[in-house]
Amino acid sequence: MFNRVITNQTKTMVLLMLVFTAIILLFSGLVYFSIVNFSHQRFYELLKIRTATIVQIEKSKDHLDLPENYVLNSLNDEELPMEKDYVFAVPTDSNFKKISQEIHIPSYFFKNIIKEGESNYNDEEFYYIGQSFKYDDKDYIAIASAKNHYVVYYLGFLKRTLLTCIVLSLFFSMIFSFYLSKTLFRPILKITGKVKEISSENLHLRLESQPDNKELNELVDTFNDMLNRIETSFETQNHLIGNVSHELRTPLTSIMGEADVALSISRTADEYKETLGIILDEAEKLDKKIKALLMIAQTGFDGKIQKMDKVRIDQLLWDVIETLRRIDSRNNIYLDISMLPDNPKKLKVQGNEQLLHLAVANIISNGCKYSNFQQVKVSLGATNSDVYIIVKDNGIGIPEVEMNKIYDPFFRASNTNNYEGYGIGLPLARNIVRMHHGELIVSSHENQGTTVQMKFPNFYSMQKGEEINK
Repeated sequence: MFNRVITNQTKTMVLLMLVFTAIILLFSGLVYFSIVNFSHQRFYELLKIRTATIVQIEKSKDHLDLPENYVLNSLNDEELPMEKDYVFAVPTDSNFKKISQEIHIPSYFFKNIIKEGESNYNDEEFYYIGQSFKYDDKDYIAIASAKNHYVVYYLGFLKRTLLTCIVLSLFFSMIFSFYLSKTLFRPILKITGKVKEISSENLHLRLESQPDNKELNELVDTFNDMLNRIETSFETQNHLIGNVSHELRTPLTSIMGEADVALSISRTADEYKETLGIILDEAEKLDKKIKALLMIAQTGFDGKIQKMDKVRIDQLLWDVIETLRRIDSRNNIYLDISMLPDNPKKLKVQGNEQLLHLAVANIISNGCKYSNFQQVKVSLGATNSDVYIIVKDNGIGIPEVEMNKIYDPFFRASNTNNYEGYGIGLPLARNIVRMHHGELIVSSHENQGTTVQMKFPNFYSMQKGEEINK
């Protein structure tokens, strides 16, 4: 329940604050401990120099005969803050208990000096460093100690400064995180608000590009492309319903009219035969239109139901041309192979051979029919990524004002009344081309002819694209 309430904007703000807090604490800790470590090392170096000086001074004396367990020097001139220097002879029994009690230093510190030759020690305020030396075959210990004002006072100030900086940094990081998260999500919220305004009544609305935001612009472009497809689908559906209603009603009206007339009065056998012939003819038209409608529906945009293989487009074209010539010997088709690539692999596409055959055959057949069987030029070419089929005829063309309707099922141009057809060839071909991730482009001028270009991604570019998407 709590996760549902928290928005992604809040989560982003909290995450940014946590990251900033972790970074601030990390760097503050590094600064503090680095300075503490440096101050300790530096102070020990100063004490070590002082201890060496004491040893040199004592060794330079003419006579150094100290009783055991006797502190020679309990207070010297201050060279360092509250400095205390000690020199004493090492007891023969190595028992430092008395000296330890007098100068309040643990006895293990003296034993470490004897063992290692040098050692250091510190309590809460004072730092000690000791060094052993020999004089006239006797063992002595010299100790220098002082209070590290830097650690006691300056590091305390450093702590307070760092804590103040951390609190201020957290405050400003909270403000910055809030501003940054709000800035990051503002375009998304704006897009969300705009999307909520779009419905089936205003599909013409589009999202606006965001300045200097490549990622969001890709999302906006993708969404706008989707809206274009949805709007096209809605328009196509509306046209389809109107066209289908009209196209199916016409033969049904003829069938019912003929049957009604035949039943109204008695007829001769020949008249009944003629009426039945008309009914049969209209029923066959109705059957063809229903089959055409089912074909368009089956070749919509779901290519998963179709088996896809490697198809050689040049071989497919030869087969289409041979089939069309066999169907009607008047079909005059010229295949231009001047643009064929050197590598025949570039002519392979991933697709369904039967559907591709159907689409290409429809386009070429229309070119032959609407040019009154004049020569239709079919060109085949390829680039490194795509295969092109261009079909050009010199027929009746399509009126410019009707070009926006050429993909509507059952639509036929106003200048095609003298030609048989149902207006499904071009919509069917476009659906098949789209199913194969291709593109179909039609350019036409009335009484000058039509050029149809089909572009398909070749097999190898498709494979590379799928690997990149993975």
